Amino acid sequence: MLTIERRNKILEILKRDGRVLVSDLSAMFGVTEETIRRDLEKLEKEGFAKKTYGGAIAVENANVDLPYMVRKEVNVAGKEYIAAAVNSFIEDGDHIMLDASSTAVYIAKHLKNKKNLTLITNSIEILLELSDVPGWKILSTGGTLREGSLSLVGYQAEKMISSFHVDKAIISCKGVDIEKGITDSNEMDAHIKNLMFESTNMRILAVDNTKFDKISFTRIDDLANVDVVVTDTEPSERWKKTFESLNIQVIYQ
Repeated sequence: MLTIERRNKILEILKRDGRVLVSDLSAMFGVTEETIRRDLEKLEKEGFAKKTYGGAIAVENANVDLPYMVRKEVNVAGKEYIAAAVNSFIEDGDHIMLDASSTAVYIAKHLKNKKNLTLITNSIEILLELSDVPGWKILSTGGTLREGSLSLVGYQAEKMISSFHVDKAIISCKGVDIEKGITDSNEMDAHIKNLMFESTNMRILAVDNTKFDKISFTRIDDLANVDVVVTDTEPSERWKKTFESLNIQVIYQ
């Protein structure tokens, strides 16, 4: 196993369990405890973990971007529910936009039963996932591949998105706050998501429960501009009242 693969696996465990032990990881990966300590030191420097005696604990930081391959494996059950719920809003023949979030990949997989869709995305993985779907028109935004991600960003992507108008746009984010709105950790990704919301009739925000009451680095849009929120668990009464006051439809398990 490559070093980067091992560190990504450690990150998955940290996100799932909240903590890791050096001795357990050493046995799991068949490497020395010193190798695991170096892995944890690297993850601590990158802002993903905090070393403790004998191990490390996860660091919750909405401004830190987990590697894409790690994000894709976090809360799979929640993302599957969100994807199935979003699927119910999409009709045959729709024109839609999907962002490059890990949640959007699950949504794309659930949409394969639809017919004659036109889909615009800045996600490399979604383009690959849907490459064999017959009868669809799939458009890539083009643009610059963002380092550490599978998203296309920059002027070309922005220009392409702005030149179209679609029935529905589905995005995710790093944080949703009643006062600060919808936020993300990367300015270029956030701008793409904002343009998608500006180019649609229906704005769908697909977020799991961990994103509520979090504020990330840069703003995507005001919460009031969202039409539908799809999440994986029942929101608090405070959030329910907020959605009701803003006339936002909310879907949850």
